[in-house]
Amino acid sequence: MTQEIITNEFARKYPNIAGWVTDGTIEIGYTEWGSSFIKVIDEGGVVWEGKQKYVTLDDALNDAEKAIAKWLDENA
Repeated sequence: MTQEIITNEFARKYPNIAGWVTDGTIEIGYTEWGSSFIKVIDEGGVVWEGKQKYVTLDDALNDAEKAIAKWLDENA
């Protein structure tokens, strides 16, 4: 599979995340100092933090996808 196909598949499933990461950041994983597994960040700082634990990575990405869509609706 080429990188283009992988990117397109991801963008189809998570269009808001795919768009966000062109200018923003998404952090995934646990840190000593954080209380969430996934965060959405822009140049001003954290715009959304997910739950501390998720059953699957897909669950975390779906939450982030919805949060970005809401943020874009409210701030675009």
